[in-house]
Parts: sequence; C-alpha cells; structure tokens
Amino acid sequence: MTSRALVAIADGVEDIECVTLIDVLRRSEVEVVVASIEGRRMVTCARGTRLTGDAMLVDVLAQEFDLIVLPGGMPGAQRLAEHEPLAERVRRQAKAGKLFAGICAAPALALQAFGVLKQRRMTCYPSFSERLSGCTFVDQPVVVDGNCITSQGPGTAMEFALTLVEHLRGKGTRKQVAEAMLVQ
Repeated sequence: MTSRALVAIADGVEDIECVTLIDVLRRSEVEVVVASIEGRRMVTCARGTRLTGDAMLVDVLAQEFDLIVLPGGMPGAQRLAEHEPLAERVRRQAKAGKLFAGICAAPALALQAFGVLKQRRMTCYPSFSERLSGCTFVDQPVVVDGNCITSQGPGTAMEFALTLVEHLRGKGTRKQVAEAMLVQ
C-alpha cells in the first residue's frame, strides 16, 4: 500500500526544507501532495525559489494522509501557523495517531499554535525554543515523540526527511534511499 504525505506550503517557506522533503519522500515512493495555503498554487520561498503546488490545501483537507509535514522558514511558518483550516487538519491527524511533522520555525510557531505539542519532546530552530510552552525542547537535529517528528532547520532537512521515510516505509527503504543519494 502506498503511503501518502501532505506537504503544506506558503509564501516564505524555507527553500531547502521544502525541496528536500518533497524530493526524499518521492524517492522513497511516497505519494506526496504539495498543497498551497495561498490563493494560488505557486508560492515564492524565503530565498526566492518558486514552487508550484500540486493542489490548493482547501481542496485536499478531506483526504487521508499518513503524514502531514510543515516546512519552516520565515514568514512561511507564521503564515502556516495562522491558517485555521490547516490547524484543524493537523489536530485531526494528531488525534488519530497519524504522523505529523515540522522543521525549523514550524514546530514552534505552527505546531505549538495548533496545540499538538502538549507534553511532547520536540525540537525546532534553537532561537525559536523560547516561544515554546507545555512541551520539552530537545537540542538535537531530529526528535521523534510518538507520532510527532520535529527537526531544527535547513542543515537537518536531509536527516529529517530520511527519518520521515523510515517511519512511513521502514528502515530498509530509508537505507536504500540514503545510499542512492550518497548520504553517509
């Protein structure tokens, strides 16, 4: 059975994080739906890269996903945090015990605002850790706490994406994908 992942995008999300997540998940044969929260499918990332989503988020909210992942970057993570339909969908995902994830500023801004980090160990871009409450910040590249997976930033995006692959498709697939990309 094919795993499905939703990557939510907005103007100002981090370029490396978005592209790495989409690429690595697709290499592992996960069906990835890139969905824009903006009024158009194309978004401009924090460093100027333009990404075109597969869909508008509002059109895929009712679909089932094995993983919902939020890239960081500013002001993208803040835009995601303020999007109530996304917040409700992530809450539903968390409550159902399905995987949800965020990297960089997204855990501290969006996942925190959505109320899905309570009593969890998690990480985020270190300077955003002061904004956290009700959860435990762990200064590690990637932190897994049950169905919640978080990571610190652009430099940890590959490890984060491979961890998502491991949880969706298993250690064997993670190893195969990493070796094919020459990841140590």
